[in-house]
Amino acid sequence: MECKDETLDRISEKVLVEAHDKTLDMPDITIQDKLYDAHNKISTLFEPKDRYEVISELKKTPEIYNRYIRLSDNLRSRLLDFLCGKKTLPLTYDPFFKKLFNIDITPERLESFIGSIIKRKVKIQNVLTQEESLLQGASLLIMDIVVELDDGSIANVEIQKISYLFPAQRMSCYSSDLLLRQYARVRGEKGDAFTYKDLKKVYTIIIFEESPRELREDSMKDTYVHIGKTFFNSKAKLDMLQEYYLIPLDVFRESYYSESKNKRKINELNGWLALLSTDSVDRLDELISDYPWLEGIVADMAGYLEKPEEVIGMFSDALRILDENTVHYMIEQQKEELEKAKQMLAEKDSALEEKDKELAKALAEIDRLKSEVRK
Repeated sequence: MECKDETLDRISEKVLVEAHDKTLDMPDITIQDKLYDAHNKISTLFEPKDRYEVISELKKTPEIYNRYIRLSDNLRSRLLDFLCGKKTLPLTYDPFFKKLFNIDITPERLESFIGSIIKRKVKIQNVLTQEESLLQGASLLIMDIVVELDDGSIANVEIQKISYLFPAQRMSCYSSDLLLRQYARVRGEKGDAFTYKDLKKVYTIIIFEESPRELREDSMKDTYVHIGKTFFNSKAKLDMLQEYYLIPLDVFRESYYSESKNKRKINELNGWLALLSTDSVDRLDELISDYPWLEGIVADMAGYLEKPEEVIGMFSDALRILDENTVHYMIEQQKEELEKAKQMLAEKDSALEEKDKELAKALAEIDRLKSEVRK
C-alpha cells in the first residue's frame, strides 16, 4: 500500500510538471522543486508577523539591529514590511535583482527576461565588468548589469530610479562604450584576422521606475516598450549593431492593471514586468495564477524571510547606491543650473554689448550733428 501511494505521488508530480511545461507563453525556466497544490497559495509563504515582534528579534543581535537603524526611513519601513510578510523585496534595486537573477545559480531567469525583451533566444556566456568602461564618473542607476551572450553580442540591462536630464545622449554614449569595448576585446583576440564582421549586436535595455517626460506623451499613453533601431529613408537594409529598448515601469503598471484581469495580455515579458512592479504580497497569488513559471523566484524571495541578516545587508547596499545616486544627481542639477546661469550671463553680456554699440552710434551721431551746427 505504501509503495502504491509513492507511485501515485510520482504520477501526480509528473502530471503537474507536464502541465507546467505546457503553460501558454511560458519561458523555458526551471521552477523550485517544491510544487504547490491548488489549495495552497504562494502568499502563505510570507507569514504575517507583528511589527514589534520583528523589531524585538532584530534587537537580539546588536550588530544586525545597528545596521537596521542606520537605514533611511523609507528603506527601514520597506524592510519591516518584508519581514512582516506584507511586501516583497524591491527587485528593481541592484542587490536584490542580482541575488534573485543570479546567473551562476539560475541563469535561465535573466536569459528569459532579456530574451522576452529583445525577442530572441538568449544564452548568457558571462558577466562583463565595468572596469574597462571608457565613461568617466558614476551613474545614477539603482541596477546595472552587462552580459555577453553566446553569439558574442552584448546586453546592458539597467534600471533607473531618477530619470536623466538628457537620456538620449547618455544612452548613445553607453551603447557606443559597449561597442568599443567589444571591438577592443575581439580585435585583441583575433589580431590580424579581425574584420568588422566579427562584431555583434549591442542591446541597451533601460528600465525606468519613473519615466522621463519624453515617454509620457499622450500619443504613447499605453506604450511601455520603446524599441530604437537605425533605419534609412531609402529603406536600405543595413544591419546596424546598436539597438535600444526603453521600458517605463510606471506606464506598464498604469496600462496593465487598468485592464480587467480577463483582458490582460498574458505573455513572457508582461510576466517579468509584473513581477518587477509587484510590491504587495496580496497581489502575488494573482501573479502566480497568471504566470505559474514565476513561482520559483517568488518562493526564493520568501526564503529570505529566514535570513534577516542577509536581507539587511542587501538593504544596506541599496542605501549606499541611493546615497551615491543622490550625490551625483545633485551634482548634475548644479551643473545644469551653472550652465543656465552662464548662458543667462552670456545673453546679458551680449545685450549690454549691443546697447553699448547703439550708445556709441548715438554719440557719434550727436557729434556729427554738433559739427554741422558749428559750420
